[in-house]
Amino acid sequence: MTETPAPQHPQLDQLIAVMARLRGPGGCPWDAEQTHESLVKYLIEESHELVDAIESGTREELIEELGDVLYQVLFHADIAAHAEHEPFTIEDVAKASRAKMVARHPHVFGDASAETADDVVAVWETMKAREKSHRTSVLDGIPQGMPSLALADKLLGRASTVGVLDDAPAGVPIGSEEELGGLLLAIVASARSQGFDAERALRSTLRGLQSEIREAESAQ
Repeated sequence: MTETPAPQHPQLDQLIAVMARLRGPGGCPWDAEQTHESLVKYLIEESHELVDAIESGTREELIEELGDVLYQVLFHADIAAHAEHEPFTIEDVAKASRAKMVARHPHVFGDASAETADDVVAVWETMKAREKSHRTSVLDGIPQGMPSLALADKLLGRASTVGVLDDAPAGVPIGSEEELGGLLLAIVASARSQGFDAERALRSTLRGLQSEIREAESAQ
């Protein structure tokens, strides 16, 4: 008799089994009634906690927070597996992710060439554009709920692809991220002391930038 090979990720399989037990008959009532929508706030919270662990946590804290984010993925997949319409499982999620990563790394899995990290980014963007050919704007797919500074960075990158802000003056010279952090804090402190909302101000400016990008696209 051929011996069945041991699973490659037994702990992961056991975690999936725990999820199934909690959401199955006789399990946890709270877990059983959750939806994709009800879990959003927990996903956001766990993601922020993971960022904290990456930036200033210990090995044990990083393991814990990665586990919490992983559990959120498994939670959503289990909800989807029991959906009445168009269900899918964690295997479908893994399959789609694997296919995406293979397709976007032709320099590893195909015959494309990418010698540097910049080359890899260029290949990635090319493959992404090919996959998302239905999109009509460089702004499509950017989540507006991103933190405003991250959204600003993303929008500046997209603006450069359509020639917006090409003539803008070079920014203030910055020597390090520590110096940048101090500058940003000083700006927020100055805004606060004068009664301005720095978050709202930046988001308002970003809405204007997005309008400029769309106008530039229309003119092309």
